[in-house]
Amino acid sequence: MSVQELEKEQAPQPAAFGVTGWLRWGWRTLTSMKTALILLFLLALGSVPGSLVPQRGVEPDKVARLYEQNPTLAEWYDRFQLFEVFTSTWFAAVYLLLFTSLIGCIIPRTLTYLRELRRKPPAAPKNLSRLPHVAAFEADLDVAEAARRLRRLRFRVVTGDGWVSAEKGYLRETGNLFFHIALLGILLAIGAGSLYGYRGNVLVVEGDGFANTVAAYDRYIPGSQVSAESLEPFSLQLSDFKVSYQVTGDKRGQALDYSAYLKVNDSPGAPARDFELKVNTPLEVNGTQTYLLGNGYAPVFKVTDGKGQVAFEGAVPCLIEDKATMTSGCVVKAPDAQPAQLGFLLRFLPTSVPLTDGTYASAFPGELNPEVQVIGAFSGDLGLRSGRPQSVYELAPPEAMKKLTPLLMGPNVPKPLAVGQSIDLPQGAGKLEFAGVKEWMTLQIAHDPGRMPALIFAALAVVSIALSLMIRRRRVFVRVKNGGTVEVGGLTRTEGSAAGFTEEFADIVKVLSAGEKNVR
Repeated sequence: MSVQELEKEQAPQPAAFGVTGWLRWGWRTLTSMKTALILLFLLALGSVPGSLVPQRGVEPDKVARLYEQNPTLAEWYDRFQLFEVFTSTWFAAVYLLLFTSLIGCIIPRTLTYLRELRRKPPAAPKNLSRLPHVAAFEADLDVAEAARRLRRLRFRVVTGDGWVSAEKGYLRETGNLFFHIALLGILLAIGAGSLYGYRGNVLVVEGDGFANTVAAYDRYIPGSQVSAESLEPFSLQLSDFKVSYQVTGDKRGQALDYSAYLKVNDSPGAPARDFELKVNTPLEVNGTQTYLLGNGYAPVFKVTDGKGQVAFEGAVPCLIEDKATMTSGCVVKAPDAQPAQLGFLLRFLPTSVPLTDGTYASAFPGELNPEVQVIGAFSGDLGLRSGRPQSVYELAPPEAMKKLTPLLMGPNVPKPLAVGQSIDLPQGAGKLEFAGVKEWMTLQIAHDPGRMPALIFAALAVVSIALSLMIRRRRVFVRVKNGGTVEVGGLTRTEGSAAGFTEEFADIVKVLSAGEKNVR
């Protein structure tokens, strides 16, 4: 065997990592503080799209409008679950990883903290002059008296032969530990709310009501542990909806206040009570909150078919097209009209004014001169009996639209209709009447049993982080020598807090030398 082969054989070989080694490395990486902070940052970063992109559970009308205005972008948003950020797969993955990381951080820190609490302060060094803070004075002070005075300053004290060792500031690590526990508690509260809570959205027109049942929701998202019987059996009726707008100045037309006047029955058979619902004043019934989300107009139409029968009559919620002027698009469907079904595409103008080019627009979001433009009127099969669900803001599916017969379009469309006016359809197909104006509101009804625990844990996190940042861990040593010489030394165990300890150390020395009872 050559020398090179012998050296190669005797050289240390790298140990095989193995499956166990990789698992141990992965667990240590996941439960490190660095990983927890990264996951917390990702959780906060992942919440940003939930504020920028309209959410289906909160603003379904804006989601529908985005699909109409930019269907390609809306499809990409939906592909990455950006319309449902807080229930998306990727958000749940970050949430669960952070949950696991915090548990892995808390358990070893708790064990270390408990051992630290039982550990006594170390013996005083023989040479106190090497410590960052040192003082000496002549006094008739023995070890027992020095220990008593330090205990009055809330130090944990240990004595020995001619020396005293004292330490305090344990609440710093207590705050650090409780901060992590509070974060874990917040995640648990959010998880409990997702399992045992529910939320839903509903649109209510003036004069109509809502009963808290699954069938009454436009969109209902229950937790996995929620059943239909879990819903609080309350009901409400919208008596009136009022909006006040800025009428002068640069911010003319800006909404100032929203008020929904409700009649609320807390339970079946309970007397109705009045409640004024506002954006920041939700209705609460036995832990279930009802929030005011949005509002719009619901013009009242009456459709008479070609045989003189009333085929449709009622308020139609319109989708807002321009928030600044509340110009809204409306769709009216009369599937029972004879001899053919009727459909209308309309535009509602709250304050209609004529423009120089002969068109009309809304000049103000308030209801000052309400008029309705007929964009198009059609007859034929609207596809409502096909069994496929349709949006109330869509006249018919694309394939059905191609088969409809246009009755009014383009230059044949008359001037906008004021309240009380009507338009006769050509070919004796019927008549459309603009009968009045109502308003609608959108509500979010939410029951979240983790809401209050999350608030408590959030408050605990704030107090804990304050303790962790404000309290310093420090030690004080005293040596009593023959002849009445007393040496005092001190140091901090918190990085960057030496400057703040200088004044406290001077006060401690003053108490030891003069017997003062108070220290700052």
